[in-house]
Amino acid sequence: MWHSLALLCVLASFASSRNVPHFKPLSSDMVNYINKLNTTWKAGHNFPNGDISYVKRLCGTMLGGSKKLPVRYSFAGKMDLPENFDSREAWPNCPTIKEVRDQGSCGSCWAFGAVEAISDRVCVHSNGKLNVEVSAEDLLSCCGIECGMGCNGGYPSGAWGYWTEKGLVSGGLYDSHVGCRPYSIPPCEHHVNGSRPACKGEEGDTPK
Repeated sequence: MWHSLALLCVLASFASSRNVPHFKPLSSDMVNYINKLNTTWKAGHNFPNGDISYVKRLCGTMLGGSKKLPVRYSFAGKMDLPENFDSREAWPNCPTIKEVRDQGSCGSCWAFGAVEAISDRVCVHSNGKLNVEVSAEDLLSCCGIECGMGCNGGYPSGAWGYWTEKGLVSGGLYDSHVGCRPYSIPPCEHHVNGSRPACKGEEGDTPK
């Protein structure tokens, strides 16, 4: 499902390119045009009853924003890279690297991606001496317009800027009672059948 969503987001950009005809996103014309190209996959209608605003909310992460991430000016191109690398094995004393968080019915992937990476980097930088689950909820609910629209999507650059300028408290998974602000939105079944309730899309209310 998420692969289809990623492809749909790419298609929306693809259709607006100057090199191809312009098609309305989610339209049959767009689907037919892509399938006539005989690519390695088949386009289709994954959201027959949804409009483009619904699909945009599913994408979660928004481009742009008021913050700009630093530009890398150099790259260690002369390094001998290993054939395989597993960060869980490289830093076994950093449990957050192995953790998979559930954002529930909320378009908070922009916040989750940021706090998961921040938590990992804090641990790696301290050589495993400092383990903390940085709170996704604190970022989601406290970072305002510079981060975006909470459960309706946000800017990763704004999230990193907020952390460096304001800081974030600790907070673990839903109902974990770990840290200052654990996640308050319950997990759900993302497009599969299971023991938990089905997700209701990404339109959940942003925590106060």
